Amino acid sequence: MTRTDLGAYLMARRAQVTPDEVGLPSVGLRRVPGLRREEVAMLAGVSVDYYVRLEQGRERTPSAQVIDALSAALRLAEDGRSHLFRLAGLSPRARAAVGTDHVDPSLLQLMDAWPGNPAIVYNRAYDVLASNALADALFHDWAHSRNLMHVVFTDPAARTFYRDWREVARNSVAGFRLGYGEAPGDPRMRRVLTELLERSPEFVELWAMHDARGKALESKRFQHREAGPLTLTMQTFDVRSSPGQELVVYHAEPGSASSAALALLGSLAATGRQP
Repeated sequence: MTRTDLGAYLMARRAQVTPDEVGLPSVGLRRVPGLRREEVAMLAGVSVDYYVRLEQGRERTPSAQVIDALSAALRLAEDGRSHLFRLAGLSPRARAAVGTDHVDPSLLQLMDAWPGNPAIVYNRAYDVLASNALADALFHDWAHSRNLMHVVFTDPAARTFYRDWREVARNSVAGFRLGYGEAPGDPRMRRVLTELLERSPEFVELWAMHDARGKALESKRFQHREAGPLTLTMQTFDVRSSPGQELVVYHAEPGSASSAALALLGSLAATGRQP
């Protein structure tokens, strides 16, 4: 018996929902973390046998109604729900567009017009396709890699650079998982996934959680080796002209120490000094 991606996702998410979260009593010895299979089946209104077959990969064609019920039972957010639908084959997978790695020249001009805001464009595999001068200074001119997943998981300096490394790592894997679900046949994504599974035990641990969600407005705390500590707000936008690309723009609170640190980085970038 071969467990499907759908079955693996259901099992992983089931393990992360407690009985209390869904209003069930938590009594007796529980041999598994999270919900039991029969509890998920009851919450979704399906038979236990049917749910077991879904997890084990013996049932591969659930209806949209069943997937909707399972999404509610497992308390999935919108990204997780969309990911579950894709795994069930109930929504079209995004195809890797021709020229996905080509960044529109007008977008490059826009990024260069933000001298006070680090800005990058990356693809589903988290390859940084474009960056403005301030982003180059912030990320130390990409000395380790221009792939953000490699930076987070294979650069020893990342655990100092990202002051909340564990949170950054968890969010990065969740975003990578969401992109992988949209384009599982993308050869570059498969290559990055293989490299990370071979090189990073932490990535292996987080990948096994099957968390899938996109980026939202959030703050990141950095420790730059020249500019010192920075706390930056991060805005993420889909690049509609190139499906699979995302634009990220960082912003510091005006008048803050982080704003002064960004100004220092801008000065370094303008004078051509290597951070």
